[in-house]
Amino acid sequence: MVVTKKQIIAWLDRIAMVMKENREYLIELDSAIGDADHGINMSRGFSKVQEKLPELSQGDIGTILKTTGMTLMSSVGGASGPLYGTFFMRCGMALAAKEELDCKDVLALFKAGSEGILQRGKPNLGDKTMYDVWAPVIACFETTSQENDQDLAATLSACVEEAEAAMKATIPMLAKKGRASYLGERSIGHQDPGATSSYLILKALWETLDA
Repeated sequence: MVVTKKQIIAWLDRIAMVMKENREYLIELDSAIGDADHGINMSRGFSKVQEKLPELSQGDIGTILKTTGMTLMSSVGGASGPLYGTFFMRCGMALAAKEELDCKDVLALFKAGSEGILQRGKPNLGDKTMYDVWAPVIACFETTSQENDQDLAATLSACVEEAEAAMKATIPMLAKKGRASYLGERSIGHQDPGATSSYLILKALWETLDA
């Protein structure tokens, strides 16, 4: 199984749809521990990406993802714009000139994106951020892909389950980054909005490839 350029376009289109569907849910999560704008920002940012998809389809996968990152960077406010913008720009740089992705390329995508988040936000594991989803997903991807001989479908399926568990694991965490950290102990008991949108982005990839 490989991921084609057409499927990458379909993935980005699906993310835009998913962010619209989950706009109010993400607002609700962010209202508890943040600025209440995560759902608005994610929906607006990926709607801008969606508008560019017809012209993006002419480029290679690296260019598509890099342009996605630049679009998010310029259209999304708060912390999520720079973080997800850097995530996708790093993905694009790692996959320059690629017309399709195999299992190792998808791992490179996740690693490059996660390194972008690390560079931009400097989170540690357990800080109650989106990194608390991507770090365990990468570990799961490395282990599962080796166990099943680089079977991308089986690997991604396991990663989506891992991401959902990691997202829910942010609920008892004490926030140590961003506005949520200002709440101290009161941040405990709430699911992190960034971890949630990261789970939705990964799940959208799996749903696109499984369609």
